[in-house]
Amino acid sequence: MKLIEDLNIIQHPFENAVITIGNFDGVHMGHQALFHQVIERAEAVGGTSIAMTFEPHPIRVLKKNGDPPLITIYQQKVELIEAAGMDVLIAVPFTEAFAAMGAREFVEDLLVGRIGIKTIVVGNDYTFGRNREGTLGLLRQFAKEMNFEVVVAQWIQRPNTMNGRISSTMVRELISDGEMEKARKLLGRHYQIRGTVTTGRNRGGKLLGFPTANINLQDELCPKTGVYAVTVESAGELFKGVANIGYSPTFDDYLFTIEVHLLDFDKNIYDALIRVNFIERIRDEKKFNSIEALSDQIRQDIVVAEGLLAD
Repeated sequence: MKLIEDLNIIQHPFENAVITIGNFDGVHMGHQALFHQVIERAEAVGGTSIAMTFEPHPIRVLKKNGDPPLITIYQQKVELIEAAGMDVLIAVPFTEAFAAMGAREFVEDLLVGRIGIKTIVVGNDYTFGRNREGTLGLLRQFAKEMNFEVVVAQWIQRPNTMNGRISSTMVRELISDGEMEKARKLLGRHYQIRGTVTTGRNRGGKLLGFPTANINLQDELCPKTGVYAVTVESAGELFKGVANIGYSPTFDDYLFTIEVHLLDFDKNIYDALIRVNFIERIRDEKKFNSIEALSDQIRQDIVVAEGLLAD
C-alpha cells in the first residue's frame, strides 16, 4: 500500500480512482466493509482503491481537546487499512485551513482535480466541507456535474443481541466497559494497546512472586480497570499473560498502572515496545487484606487465564 501524507506529492490523478473517506477510528467491521466495496469496484474497472483519512483526528483540531479517546493510534490505523488490501491511503494533514475548505472546492479541486475519482463509496450520513455543508444530496449533484459515481454503502449491523449499526462510538463504549468479546465482534479482532515496558515499583517479582511488565501506554483508549486474560506480541513472538489495569488499592498508593504478567516467560524486555491483545476480562480490581491474599488471587487469575487462552 502506498501511504501519502502530503497532498502535494500527488502530481497526477490516479487511474480510475475509487475512494472512500472517513476517520476510520478503530477500523471496525463497518469500515472494513467499505474497503471491501472499494476494492471490488476498483478491481472491476482496473482502477486504484483509495482510502482518505485525516491526521490528527478532526475533533482534536476543531474542539481542541482529547475527547473522545481514539480506539486506534495513527500507526495502527495505517497498518489495519493496509491489511484490508487498499492500494493507497491518503492521510490528509488536518488543519484549521483545511477545515475551512468549502464543499465544492473539496470535491472539484481535491477529489476530482487532484485525485481523479471515478467512484466514491460513502455511508448514508456522509458530510464534507466547511461546517459539514456538503450533504449526500449535494455530493450526488456534484457527481452529475463532474462525471463520477456515488455509491452509498449499507450499514453493517451489530451481531446477535447488539442492536443497531456498528460504529466507533459503540466500540469505544464496549472497551471502556471491559466488554472485550463484544468489542472483538465489532472490530473483527481483539482490542490491542501498545506501549513501552518501563521500570515499575519492583513489587511484582519481589513481593508477589509474579514479575510484571509495566507499560507506558501509547494508545488513548484504555479498557476498564480490572484483570484480563491477554496475549502479548513482542519481537515477533506471541505470549500468553494476565494484565492488571488500575490503581493498586492493596498498596494504598493509588497510582494508575498497566501491568502484564507473561506466563512461562523469563526474558528481559525493558524498553521494548509490546502489543497487548485483550481477550477477556476476568474480574474487577479490588483491595486485599494482605500481600499473601493478593498473591493467592493472582494464582487463581492465572489458572482462569490459562483456561481462556488454551489453544
